[in-house]
Amino acid sequence: MSIQTPQKPLPGAYIQTPAVSRFQSFQSRQPSSVSQQQNGNQQQSQALSQQGQSVQQGQKSETQDVPPIERAAKAVNEALSEESQYPDLDSYIGQGISSEYEVTTQPAWAPFQKTKMHPIPDRIFEQYNRAQVSTIMGLFADFNHAWVAIDNALYLWDYTHPNPDLVSFEEQPHTVTAVRLVKPRVGVFVPAVIRLLVVATTADIIIIGLSAQPAPHGGQSVALYSLKMSAPVKGLDVNIIEGSDSTGRVFFSGRLSDDVYEFTYQQEERWFQHRCTKVNHTQKGYSTFTPATFFSQRAQQETVVQMIMDDTRRLLYTLSSRSTIRTFHLKGNGVLDLVITKPFGQTLSNVGHMTSQSDLISPSMTIVSISAITAQEATKIHLMASTSTGCRIFMSATSSYGNYSSSSNAPTSMQVQHVKFPPADTTTSNSTQVAPYSSTPGINTSSKSLVPTRSAIRYAPGYFLAFIVKDQQSGTDLLFVSGPDSARIARPQDQQRLTRYAELALWLNLGSRAEDVGIATEPFSASSSPVGFGNELAVQFDKPTSEIAILTNTGVHMLRRRRLVDIFAAALRLGGGDEGLEGEVKKFIRQYGPGETASTALAVACGQAFDVTSDSRLARILDSDVLEHARKAFIEYGGKPLFNENSMLDPSMPAIDLVQPSPRHRGLSRYISRLVRSVWKAPVIRELLTPTGGLIISSSVPMNKLKEISQDLTKLKEFLNVNKSFIEGLAGPEALGNVKTKQDEVCLHAEHRALHALVILIDNIIEGLAFVLVLYDEKIEETVLSLANEVRQQVRNLSYEGLCTTALGKQLAKDLVKAIVNRNILSGSNVETVAEALRRRCGSFCSADDVIIFKAQEYVKRASEAGADADVCRDYLNESLRLFKQVTGSLSMEQLHWIIENYVSLQFYAGSIQLCLDKAQESDRGGRALTWIQEGRPQGDKRIEVFEFRRRCYDLVHQVISSMERSRTESPDMVDGHLTLAGRRREEAADEIDTSDDEVFQTDLYDWYLQENRSDRLLEVESPYVITYLERRSSDDIAHADLLWKYYLQNERYQDAAMVQLALAKSQFVLSLDQRISYLGNAKTNASTTRPGIVRSSRTEVLREVSDLLDVANIQSDLLQRLKGESRITADRRPQVIEELNGQILPLTVLFNTYCEPAFYFDLCILIYEAADHRVASDIKATWQNLLEDAHTQAELTSQGPQPYEMVADTVRALGNRLGLSETMFPVADLLPMLKRYAFNYQSQVGPETWVVDIFTDLQVPYESIYAVLENMFYNDEAPFQRRNRRFIGNDIVYIAKAWFQDSIRGSGTIFGGEDNAMAVSEMLHTVMQTDLDERRLEECQNLRMRIENMLR
Repeated sequence: MSIQTPQKPLPGAYIQTPAVSRFQSFQSRQPSSVSQQQNGNQQQSQALSQQGQSVQQGQKSETQDVPPIERAAKAVNEALSEESQYPDLDSYIGQGISSEYEVTTQPAWAPFQKTKMHPIPDRIFEQYNRAQVSTIMGLFADFNHAWVAIDNALYLWDYTHPNPDLVSFEEQPHTVTAVRLVKPRVGVFVPAVIRLLVVATTADIIIIGLSAQPAPHGGQSVALYSLKMSAPVKGLDVNIIEGSDSTGRVFFSGRLSDDVYEFTYQQEERWFQHRCTKVNHTQKGYSTFTPATFFSQRAQQETVVQMIMDDTRRLLYTLSSRSTIRTFHLKGNGVLDLVITKPFGQTLSNVGHMTSQSDLISPSMTIVSISAITAQEATKIHLMASTSTGCRIFMSATSSYGNYSSSSNAPTSMQVQHVKFPPADTTTSNSTQVAPYSSTPGINTSSKSLVPTRSAIRYAPGYFLAFIVKDQQSGTDLLFVSGPDSARIARPQDQQRLTRYAELALWLNLGSRAEDVGIATEPFSASSSPVGFGNELAVQFDKPTSEIAILTNTGVHMLRRRRLVDIFAAALRLGGGDEGLEGEVKKFIRQYGPGETASTALAVACGQAFDVTSDSRLARILDSDVLEHARKAFIEYGGKPLFNENSMLDPSMPAIDLVQPSPRHRGLSRYISRLVRSVWKAPVIRELLTPTGGLIISSSVPMNKLKEISQDLTKLKEFLNVNKSFIEGLAGPEALGNVKTKQDEVCLHAEHRALHALVILIDNIIEGLAFVLVLYDEKIEETVLSLANEVRQQVRNLSYEGLCTTALGKQLAKDLVKAIVNRNILSGSNVETVAEALRRRCGSFCSADDVIIFKAQEYVKRASEAGADADVCRDYLNESLRLFKQVTGSLSMEQLHWIIENYVSLQFYAGSIQLCLDKAQESDRGGRALTWIQEGRPQGDKRIEVFEFRRRCYDLVHQVISSMERSRTESPDMVDGHLTLAGRRREEAADEIDTSDDEVFQTDLYDWYLQENRSDRLLEVESPYVITYLERRSSDDIAHADLLWKYYLQNERYQDAAMVQLALAKSQFVLSLDQRISYLGNAKTNASTTRPGIVRSSRTEVLREVSDLLDVANIQSDLLQRLKGESRITADRRPQVIEELNGQILPLTVLFNTYCEPAFYFDLCILIYEAADHRVASDIKATWQNLLEDAHTQAELTSQGPQPYEMVADTVRALGNRLGLSETMFPVADLLPMLKRYAFNYQSQVGPETWVVDIFTDLQVPYESIYAVLENMFYNDEAPFQRRNRRFIGNDIVYIAKAWFQDSIRGSGTIFGGEDNAMAVSEMLHTVMQTDLDERRLEECQNLRMRIENMLR
């Protein structure tokens, strides 16, 4: 086993090792307590040691590989998710009672502050002085307008304007009794009418149209339109009007009854239906149309004193003079059903179950006001009722099925859910009572601090204003205002207990009587569901701070909700010295936690806090002292990272992942999330279709909002950059000098990793927002429409989070940048100016390389405009190519496609090929694709992706080649013997291809040639890569192998061709036996061809191997053909046998033992002996004997076939020809006697008497060899050729001697090859004559002997 050098561990891998101190000389001076502490932590160190060792062994966590931007995005998403889980109202206003307030007397901690008082214009007082009957006042706070009705005249004015104009309505003669601003029904009026001013008089109820336009000074100017719509209400004395924003329905009631009326209106009159009318929803019959008179009134008539609408549940609540609460459900078709009546006594009974006797809850009190709590804010709680004693009674409503009501499910019952008692009265002694439904001790149920409450109102998410009249003679109101302590509700100090309804409150002396109250800003909403709805912390920097307008008889008082950041800044400003400041910061940490304190301090340091100036202006707190104190608070009180020792038992996690970042990191991520919360999940673009089918693209976030976020993030970035040397985790390597243990080092590393990721995210978001601003500065519709459909869909789904944190978002931004530039190119704009502007504002999306690309694209456009044949066109193209080659690595495939398309259209073929090859090389500098090819292209290898990208580049080269080929039909290469311009361009491109040293390209090019059935083109290429390519591919594909030996033949490399053909014959390819034999035959021919430079020994060796293998293949072929017709093989076995033999060339051992010998194919066995060089004479002789017997047997079994001797003769003759008269395999000395015995024993008197000898003469066996064998047989006197039977041998001797004699006397040769042989033959003939020859043979023998003797003389 090889020992490898261990990898260098990451910081923190060896936690048990103490860090080296810079002050080693002072270590001995450490106090003894330090050593004791170290000894006390010995067990912890051992556990850390084990953890460190496990990390040292190479175990990694997946989080180590998380890119910083993903890590930061995760932190922001976690912060957003945490804030979205802000407790809903139902969770902290549960069943029971409470009285928890923190009534502050310190201005710095006040939850609200008076910003300004807008006086009532003098012109109003002038009109007031003329009043004769009545005067009423009110607010339209959402329009920053107030109104006053003096007798029959109604006046409106913008109370924010120092010298406002009065908008009056004086066109009717009756005294105005009530005024209300409502939303109209959709589709009834023109779009300019955005509100309806409902005016009730002693005789009629009138609706007036109201429009609003932005005013130059920043407010809104309103205009009134007479709609000529009214209904009679004489005798009702209307004093209350309420409208439904969602339906446009208008309800009202009067001082003389508790009836609820509806004022209906429509565009046109219809049969039996006027444009305007009133409907009584609580009384039926004739009384609906008959107004009440003085004589019909009952004593102490119950009347409606307040009416409020909850559009989210489609409920209308009324409060009567007897403190009875009624609930009406709005249905379709103008129906209004009374579903719940909650008498005051029943309410008292409900409260009595929650608390014992209290002076504040008694029949003597009254309910002075009710406030609806929408379904968006709470699921269970529907309503808050305020009592004259200052108690707040929260009520829930349920349906008959036990479910809480909704817009479609009307409630049927109402119960008291919670009672919030007033704060403690510091002027009287307090008594406490423990509530049975609450675990909080010391609930004050007897405080009369809010007695008597004249009126009260609640605004979401819990702003409560109570107007108390302490001095009836003065006629002025004391205002008690409270709001939820969102930070404590979001993160209670005791996580084990239920969230308590914590509130911050203060007292304000208005110095006058309040006439009306209105919310001057958008209704608060941090989310669209109860969970997260009331989180004021989350929207501190995202939405305008809530402002409440209070109209009194002196003017309009503006009350501003103070954010936590404002309170903290004020605390720092008014804290009073360093000790006081430290106390304020620690108080914040105790109440709201270190993370929220860090986030708030950071916001103050970045200039997010506001305060009211001495001249009643709202301005940022930019005091250097406050900013410096906030900076110190963030740095010094940001906490430290925490090592999670509970996770040490998991050895799979690196130590750095066991560290929880500091509260400072949590505060930073929280602050970032609050800045970007409104855009984080929002889409970058929003597409709308016009009625004519056109496309309008708008931003889902206002441009001003994007600029604000960008500015805030830029300030944050500057703050972190300026103070990074003081912030632990951003200070850099210098901070390592302060660590004392390895654990501290790991914690510091983890902190740096977390904070650095957030810094990167800040940069990304700033650039992303800058890019979006640039995008909307351009013609965005044209830009988006120019994108491909797939890209356009991705852009449509792209959120700001995706844009700033994902690779896809960055790529889509680049696609949009390219689209912008391309549009400017087409329009003829200066591309360089546009690109440079993009690079400066959002460099990540438009880099310096992008600018070069755009400049090069402009040159291509100029070349296109000049035309392909212009001289300047080639200059432009060459310049563009030079620029493109500078930034090859930054070119996308889409850009490359565009370039090549334009280059080809301008016949710039060589440049196209150069750029494609450069792009391919740039994408794979390490040559991974080539090594993958050289290793046989293994599947599942990561290098496949690299090769595939290169191949996409090469595909473009293929397109260029195809375009070149097509262009030949239009412009030939040669005209009148001269090379044309088009021909020269094609020749340049061909040179680029042929001279390329990119082996991967050449390989891909050859593949493409074969795919296009252009193998002839491949054979024409003169490149060393062709042989390398074919050799590499021939191992996998027979077509490439065939091309290889053809390429060798074409280049006269016969020996190499033969070797390839031999390899094919021996290969594992699916080839038939005939194909293999054909390869071997061609290989034998090529190996036999001589050529200068070929080593003879090598050629001989190849030739011998080919020949030997060819012999085996021929034997196998014979065996295959024979077995095809073999009747002894079953039908099931036959295909298997044929498949085994009609393929690869099998070893001789297999052919012999498996097939030939078991099948009694003795001739093939002999051939196998020959091929295997098997020279055992006995085996050969026995096989020949078996062969003869088998041939005889086969002949006898065939009735109409040849005679047995003929079969035997043909068999011997055929095999002799195959064996080439091999002395070993065709032993004449054995075969001739064997055949003679066969003829004598089995074929006597059958056929010619010399047929045996004729076999050998036909095979051209030398006469002297045949004669010698016959002579031996004659003299050996072996059976059956003994005594008289010797004549059979004698006849053959005479026959062969005569043939030999005739052959030898031809020409000038000597007889029998010499006198000695002639004399021996003569003597032999003399001996033969002594045997019992027949007369004919005897006469032939005598004549032959005489001729021999005559010639010897």
